[in-house]
Amino acid sequence: MAMAKEFLGSSLMEKSSFVSPASGVLFNHRFNQKQNNNLSFSPVLVPLEKRRLHSRKSASVPVATISEDLVKLVVPEKPVKFKVRAVVTVRRKNKEDLKETIVKHLDDFTDKIGRNVALQLVSSEIDPKTKAPKKSTQAALNWSKKSKVRAERVHYTAELTVDSNFGEPGAITVSNKHQNEFFLETITIEGFACGPVHFVCNSWVQSKKDHPGNRIFFSNKPYLPSETPTGLRELREKELKELRGNGKGTRKASDRVYDYDTYNDLGNPDKGIDFARITLGGEEIPYPRRCRTGRPPTDTDMKAESRIEKPFPIYVPRDEAFEESKQNTFAAGRLKAVLHNLIPSLITSLSADNHDFKGFADVDSLYKEGLRLKVGLQDGLLKKLPLPQVMSQGLLRYDTPRILTKDKFAWLRDDEFARQAMAGINPVNIERLEVFPPVSKLDPAIHGPPESAIKEEHIVGHIEGMSVPQALEEKRLFMLDFHDIYLPFLDKINALDGRKAYATRTLFFLTRLGTLKPIAIELSLPFTASTSSSSSKRVLTPPVDATSNWIWQLGKAHVCSNDAGVHQLVNHWLRTHACMEPFILAAHRQLSEMHPIFKLLDPHMRYTLEINALARQTLISAGGVIESCFTPGQYCMEMSAAAYRDFWRFDLEGLPADLLRRGMAVEDPTKPHGLKLVIEDYPYANDGLLIWSAIESWVRTYVNRYYPDSSLIRSDIELQSWYSEAVNVGHANLRHQNWWPNLTNTEELTSILTTLIWLASAQHAALNFGQYPYGGYVPNRPPLMRRLIPVQGDSDYDYFMADPQRFFFSALPSLLQSTQFMAVVDTLSTHSPDEEYIGERQQPSIWSGDADIVEAFYGFSAEMQRVEKEIEKRNKDPSLRNRCGAGVLPYELLAPSSEPGVTCRGVPNSVSI
Repeated sequence: MAMAKEFLGSSLMEKSSFVSPASGVLFNHRFNQKQNNNLSFSPVLVPLEKRRLHSRKSASVPVATISEDLVKLVVPEKPVKFKVRAVVTVRRKNKEDLKETIVKHLDDFTDKIGRNVALQLVSSEIDPKTKAPKKSTQAALNWSKKSKVRAERVHYTAELTVDSNFGEPGAITVSNKHQNEFFLETITIEGFACGPVHFVCNSWVQSKKDHPGNRIFFSNKPYLPSETPTGLRELREKELKELRGNGKGTRKASDRVYDYDTYNDLGNPDKGIDFARITLGGEEIPYPRRCRTGRPPTDTDMKAESRIEKPFPIYVPRDEAFEESKQNTFAAGRLKAVLHNLIPSLITSLSADNHDFKGFADVDSLYKEGLRLKVGLQDGLLKKLPLPQVMSQGLLRYDTPRILTKDKFAWLRDDEFARQAMAGINPVNIERLEVFPPVSKLDPAIHGPPESAIKEEHIVGHIEGMSVPQALEEKRLFMLDFHDIYLPFLDKINALDGRKAYATRTLFFLTRLGTLKPIAIELSLPFTASTSSSSSKRVLTPPVDATSNWIWQLGKAHVCSNDAGVHQLVNHWLRTHACMEPFILAAHRQLSEMHPIFKLLDPHMRYTLEINALARQTLISAGGVIESCFTPGQYCMEMSAAAYRDFWRFDLEGLPADLLRRGMAVEDPTKPHGLKLVIEDYPYANDGLLIWSAIESWVRTYVNRYYPDSSLIRSDIELQSWYSEAVNVGHANLRHQNWWPNLTNTEELTSILTTLIWLASAQHAALNFGQYPYGGYVPNRPPLMRRLIPVQGDSDYDYFMADPQRFFFSALPSLLQSTQFMAVVDTLSTHSPDEEYIGERQQPSIWSGDADIVEAFYGFSAEMQRVEKEIEKRNKDPSLRNRCGAGVLPYELLAPSSEPGVTCRGVPNSVSI
């Protein structure tokens, strides 16, 4: 018995094995049997490079080995007690309000009299006597002793007593009897023979006064449901049940409940009929589901959820909210400043005769001189603005957008207009023209003849002497087609005050240099019985004189306005924000945190629910920024919903499938990615395929690790429930579509997961972080247009002829609309200091207890570094004219890393802004 106590006692067990950084070895403890049957303990050095990787379920930590002779020798008659040490890392807030400070001091005091933070270990094994999991004693943290520590991360300790037959720890419960919540990063248990046991928490632990139950955290070992140790099965089910909630009641800010609801909270009918909005995702209009808040209905419409306006927070599960540094970045952004402080003052500051830009000099002055506010505003306004660029004397200056930094006039050129279709902020709409003339898919009985008005005579002089059939056969004709998404809404849009739009098609020709040039723009208005098809459709071709040059510039502006709307409402918001949310909700509801697939997806779900909730509150709501700044106005979200109904398909959201759908690539098994790009120098596709392939390889390695046989996928109840719920509940309106992928084998799972990670990381980055660098100069990408293009005989044709520049700017957004839009996209293009980029993870060495997988992830990280170097190399290659040349911006939107701020590069793991 004495020998057993010596072996299992805390004095030895607390001397767990550690890595010696200086020597590069592991300490492995060996026990030797002496002649007198006493035991001696001697360390043996094992070189790190010779260590054997542990099995799938083992942690990447040193292990204390026990010889077989010892096992035979020491067989205690009954279990003995020994102590293990818990090291708990808590991250404190950098800034506390007065209430939090007072409560903190109160907690420090009451901690000494038993209102403390306590831990209890739970074994992976069942006690045969109680038929319940084995548990340690409960132990309190030494909280009050660290009350004066000012560090951001504070390490607390506690000693827990366990039996010698406790088995391997699998979970730990945390009880918080303080008044304040606290953010728990990690818990490490030292003293077990298996080595340190890690619990990666990254979660807010609420006070018992708000949530009476104890919090459950599982160790970092991944387990499929069927492999769950007996001692953890009940806890695994209990934790998921709590996360699902019961679908009732109003959610509190401290809740951790994930549930679904429709988009019935965008309008505010209590403010009047102009603020009422139809429900998206209901019976009438299909849309993905969003996170349920449970707020009561409005007084006016029982089907509409009441709104919470800024500065009051909208509910998201507590762990989904922005962490402090992210919150500070967002709060200090121009979005909040402009929307809630600046805009009301600007409205009163700007006189009636200076709402429009008069010329290019007025736009330039926003970056050089700043926007001058009414004298006297400084005291009441400027002191509230946390903006470094807010100057004295009532000036608000904007950073110069990147599009102006290398060639101020590049945006005016046709080649730059075409280049941005492949390397700008919306490179995912360009498609190869396969039928000439283009044909609409809309109902001709409602929208008129489907054929485009573009004829062969319009373009034959611009395609290097080729015939149209020859150009089609050689894959030299391309198109931006916004006809079908805009045309059904044009009557309503053009009836709005100060909004005018066409449904546009633009044809491009691929030159022998590998660049595109625009050769025709079609501008369509709604077809009516009283108008002929020719009068509702107008075709512009490249200019030949001064008048046609200004007409052509106005035509390109309308194309860019169409492009900006589809980019924001469909490609960006719908495809990467809204359509991801159901998969995230289902993951938290159906996948345990110990499930390997949850561990894989976890970094790619960070902050998405929070940014989507803020978007519903401020951006896409009635009267919000999107409605104010984009041509479709109050019909913006209906247009987004129409795209979801008519165009969105999950099976085509992966990069290779999307390129094939748009005819921008053809299948070629001899190529590295199995594809051959039709345009060799297509920067978004070229760089994207590098990242896609790296993600796919990493995911395939991961999936094959845990599912060596596809039958394990079919029998994984959590995995199947996750996918089924995401489709049938989260995308309920489209659940019967036959294009949803099956989930029956490893290839299907790899494809689904690769697509989700691609959308959350690289696809969102490509569509988001160039918004201010390209769109911050409004003439380059006007988000709305206020005038149609006049023809001879129109009332404003003489105005256009007399002063075309002033007419051009009167068609663009006003000064107020422009500055509001610029402020918003500046915030949306900003990386926060706590951003995690693709190839990075919190706690990179212990996020999984599977050593092989941790090492495989380091390999994925190294691949991201190689991708970045390849992108840098491509941006210096003068043969790649779409990303390198005089005044040409390099394409860096898919370069994996970035510094904080507006950088026009960087691929975060998740949709976090």
